[in-house]
Amino acid sequence: MGASTVSAYAQLQVQARVQYSRLLTPQRLQELMQVENFAALLSSLLDTAYAPYLEKVDRSLLTPRRVVYQLRCRLAASYEKLIKFTPDPGHQLLMQLWSLYEVDNLKATLRGIEHQSSWEQVLYLLSPGEKYWTVTFDKLQDMMRSDDIATALEVLRGTLYYEPLAHALNRYQDEESLFPLEAALDLDYYRELWKSMQQLTGNDRQQALRLIGPVIDKDNLLGAIRYRIYHRMSTQEIINYTLPFGYRVQDAHIRAIAAGEDIGAVVRGIYPRLLLAAVDFEAAPGLALRALEVELNRQIVRRCRIVFRGAPFHIGLPVAYLLLHEHEIENLTALIEAKDSRLPLEMIKSVVDFMPLDSQLERS
Repeated sequence: MGASTVSAYAQLQVQARVQYSRLLTPQRLQELMQVENFAALLSSLLDTAYAPYLEKVDRSLLTPRRVVYQLRCRLAASYEKLIKFTPDPGHQLLMQLWSLYEVDNLKATLRGIEHQSSWEQVLYLLSPGEKYWTVTFDKLQDMMRSDDIATALEVLRGTLYYEPLAHALNRYQDEESLFPLEAALDLDYYRELWKSMQQLTGNDRQQALRLIGPVIDKDNLLGAIRYRIYHRMSTQEIINYTLPFGYRVQDAHIRAIAAGEDIGAVVRGIYPRLLLAAVDFEAAPGLALRALEVELNRQIVRRCRIVFRGAPFHIGLPVAYLLLHEHEIENLTALIEAKDSRLPLEMIKSVVDFMPLDSQLERS
């Protein structure tokens, strides 16, 4: 590692650790869970690092949807700052991670077109932060003005997203479902993310694989199980809509699930230490999937927090922070929706998972 790279990484590590220190503690998150309703939760959030983003909007306009949008503004600011300080090829990896939200915006826009929603109805379902994106809000709004999906895709001609969507267009038209388009975007995103990790070397590559690899595995595995249980897809369809590579979840595992083998046995073969002894994917698939998702998320969170106890000067710190921040916002989003719906505390605990506590960090 050259002197200039070390200097760049030194600045990056400082930024990542400062941002990490501003994440909500598990204790603070537990306190938020205990508040009475959405209004009380909003007041509590105004006493956190999210306050500057919430205070930009008149409180009377802070609906649950708008609050989530403002929380995402902080994540966007974090990405932009860390991307700025990251040298290549790590820079490209963070850019690719960030493009997930561009993909999500495209999917939200396609759904808006399909349901004939207005731009105003779609806007605050999007993720903010266009600095490093090729598909700006102006382009998304142009797509919304289209009469149909095929015309909307023409707005994307010349971007990275046009080809995968154009290839899936016939299937969308045959099935009259957005699923082929959304799946095409997801698969293309993960292929590019995997490619970005492979371009790294040494400790950077090892750290990226250790942190991002389990995220790709989780989405690929859960997708395969859902396609089989809920969508009743054929073996070949499941294979076509999943990735043939991964960190621990390999093509053979996906093919086994697609072929109808016992899901629990496949999962236990991949993760022998995972706490899933009591779940049954056949008798209670919903509960089993949720339990698996929670355990895999906890594993990712533990790995990310452990990174901050280790050596500096690698891509792992900014990646770990960004994954933790995303996890925090996912939980806060679930909590906001639960409080707005006035769900009882016990039910909230089933949809929100504020992990881990310090005593649990060493279990990786």
